[in-house]
Amino acid sequence: MLSPRVPHDYSPNEITKLLLAKRRAGAEILDLTESNPTRAGLPGAGTAELQALADPRAARYDPDPRGLPAAREAIARYYAERAGAPGGESPVGPDDLVLAASTSEAYAHLFRLLCEPGEEVLAPRPSYPLFEPLASLEGIKVETYRLDYASGWRLDLDSLKAAAGSRTRALILVQPNNPTGSCLGAEEIARVEEICAARRIALISDEVFGDYAWPPAKAPLPSLTGPRGALTFVLSGLSKLCGMPQMKLAWIAVQGLSAAKREALEGLEWIADLFLSVGTPVQWALPRLLKARSGFHGRVMRRLAANLDRLRGPGNGTPGLGVLGGDGGWSAVVSASGSEPDFALRALRDRDVLLHPGHYYELANDSLGVLSLLPEPSTFDEALKRLESLP
Repeated sequence: MLSPRVPHDYSPNEITKLLLAKRRAGAEILDLTESNPTRAGLPGAGTAELQALADPRAARYDPDPRGLPAAREAIARYYAERAGAPGGESPVGPDDLVLAASTSEAYAHLFRLLCEPGEEVLAPRPSYPLFEPLASLEGIKVETYRLDYASGWRLDLDSLKAAAGSRTRALILVQPNNPTGSCLGAEEIARVEEICAARRIALISDEVFGDYAWPPAKAPLPSLTGPRGALTFVLSGLSKLCGMPQMKLAWIAVQGLSAAKREALEGLEWIADLFLSVGTPVQWALPRLLKARSGFHGRVMRRLAANLDRLRGPGNGTPGLGVLGGDGGWSAVVSASGSEPDFALRALRDRDVLLHPGHYYELANDSLGVLSLLPEPSTFDEALKRLESLP
């Protein structure tokens, strides 16, 4: 009776079953998967930000399918500041922007805009397991290209070329990637753009973690805002930028050559007009919410520095546990020695520490796990101590 686009089996996996059993038994689980800032002692919205939602203008409903001009102007100012030109020229103009309730909704809009049923988008592997279910709901397919790890993460260009076929309509970059924390180098980005322009494939650059370069890095992480040779859609939003996932506001910045860009914006406006999903109060509050990001950003960067130092520093006290190098973001891929391959399962079973297993992100093997860098340092430290003697 139901569409095959939705799952027909919702049975919990092995780790979920074990977690539920342990919690029922009263075990103290140290959760290293927590990436929700509002539950990790890092809320982005304080009293002043919440009061901004009471702007009297929000009482009137006068929707703009692309988003209220004042909200889009505030986002353009953010990009000017990110580019080092506060008060100056922004690589993204207000007219380049379309608002959505979340980046998940933004992806859905873009899949509808770019693909016919049965056509394909390319996504990185490893990656957060979001693209396949979103694509399935739109009746399209996901092919993957590889990010390989040696001394660092690198794009497997041959796998990308092999995956890009006649039915490929978009290529997704996640910068920095979740969970690897990696970004493409300038030469890799140039090659990807070259391939996309030649094959008329759109680029979707997910930059939700783009303001979080891992310490001690000083240079900003790469962005695909600004002039582009291929039609490009840059995604971000309040959830990660400001630590306000509950506010439900994200955006698509459309970049590229003028004719293709204009056509894409017209199509997105038509789609967004069907949904009108972003609330009026959060749009009027957006200038105030974006101003608050500096305080939140500082708190997160201190948390990342503390937990990364503990995880990767010399004398971290956790023999056999290593972190695979990345560039930024809120997650890290860790490796464990030991005779058993199921690192995350062993951590939960034997030490009451919750990690994500490698296969959750299509990592190469399950001697790898993924953890969040957001938990309180005391929780993070105790969890690593519990893992010290993991067989």
